[in-house]
Amino acid sequence: MNTNEKSKSLRMLIKIRGFREFGIIIFIIIISILIGIRNPRFLTWGNIHDMLLDTAILSILAVGMTLVLVTGGIDLSSESGLALTGMIAGMMIKDNPHLSPIFMLLFGIVLGSILGAITGLIVSKGKVFPIIATLSMMYVYRGITFIISGGKWINAYEMPDSFKTMATGRLLGFSNLIAIAIVVYLVFYFFVKHTRTGREIYAVGSNIEAARIIGINTGFIIWLVYTLSGALYGLAGVMWVARYASAQNDTASGFVMTIVAACVLGGVSISGGVGTISGVLLGSIMIGIINNALPMIRVSPFWKMALQGLIILVAVLVNILITRNAEKAQLKQREARAKYHE
Repeated sequence: MNTNEKSKSLRMLIKIRGFREFGIIIFIIIISILIGIRNPRFLTWGNIHDMLLDTAILSILAVGMTLVLVTGGIDLSSESGLALTGMIAGMMIKDNPHLSPIFMLLFGIVLGSILGAITGLIVSKGKVFPIIATLSMMYVYRGITFIISGGKWINAYEMPDSFKTMATGRLLGFSNLIAIAIVVYLVFYFFVKHTRTGREIYAVGSNIEAARIIGINTGFIIWLVYTLSGALYGLAGVMWVARYASAQNDTASGFVMTIVAACVLGGVSISGGVGTISGVLLGSIMIGIINNALPMIRVSPFWKMALQGLIILVAVLVNILITRNAEKAQLKQREARAKYHE
């Protein structure tokens, strides 16, 4: 298959996945109506707002994970990076309660970027497999969190109200946290859709050797996506501590699988090259609906992890079927053209 045919295959795959995103929207509507019939409180504005609030941090993290997955990598260190950034932010605000909330947000982004950049260097320059590199850094960042905190927590009464209001306050009727998540979504939607670097990220994930041949600095792109992922989990770390008014050593432990679930459910291919920010947003909302609805329809919380695992499995299988169907359709087109020219 030449480069032109690969490009056509990719465009067809993206079009099919666009229909899949529409299918997710329909599924969200149907399941929301069914749950609403079972418990009318589910469709009230207050509950919808709370569900979006619970989903906001997940959606921020899922955007960063998407960029990494699109290049064919994975960032298992995101949950520990979030915990480390959140703990340092909590310690800072405890000792310096006069610090501006805006400064704390910027601090989280910068610190997270540094952590992500370190991981990115290990993957891009050290040529370590992403799953090995990020798994190692996951333990490193979590260990540092315990070391600097001495195993202690930072509680609500040790944080100023101005810091906590950063996440719990409201802007135009919406939580500040939801507003920040929307801004992140819009920024990265524009980034991947309308910038050259955004397109290069997809090129690297589709075929890294071809991307290198046409002049793309693949090492830089791989380093960049881990750095951006770090910036987002740094931002999420500060917002997590502000929202829950607590910095703990085990913050977000095991949360990385929920992040991956949101990405895969939203149509991101774990083999790289395919995935959209809009799809990931829908995947995050779907996870939020499941987490919010289970208690409301009196389903045991012990089913939560089992359902998330099932969701990942089903989503991966659907991704495989979509990819195979797209490839078969493209193969039939090539065969038809070959017969026509004979």
